Amino acid sequence: MATTRTAHTAWEGSLTQGKGVVTFDSSGIGDFPVSWPARSEEPNGKTSPEELIAGAHSACFSMALSHGLTGAGTPPATLETKAEVTFQPGTGITGIHLTVTGDVPGLDEAAFVKAAEDAKANCPVSQALSGTTITLTARLA
Repeated sequence: MATTRTAHTAWEGSLTQGKGVVTFDSSGIGDFPVSWPARSEEPNGKTSPEELIAGAHSACFSMALSHGLTGAGTPPATLETKAEVTFQPGTGITGIHLTVTGDVPGLDEAAFVKAAEDAKANCPVSQALSGTTITLTARLA
């Protein structure tokens, strides 16, 4: 069964001087301020589309890797995934780097790296972002 999740943004003003608020409608987890300076300079307590993408990508990748490892008979005890989304004003998103550290009993480093590469290629968010270069560093804890 397909699911749909929604969020909306209310924006006021120009790109560089304006500001907005992103609201996560489906979960109701809250409202998050967003602005151009938070995107192109320092966050200063506000979020950006790139940070939101990083959150989505790190969660999706972790789920895909957990699923793959479990399906192979080596469920993870823990996975810690960081997604770094690089934004260049005037160019756009120039790359995403995933870093994952896993505690996976019974699995060697090479098998973990292979499973992580498979998750990177097959997680739905990676597939949605396939026009962007996605790199990966994977290691066991």
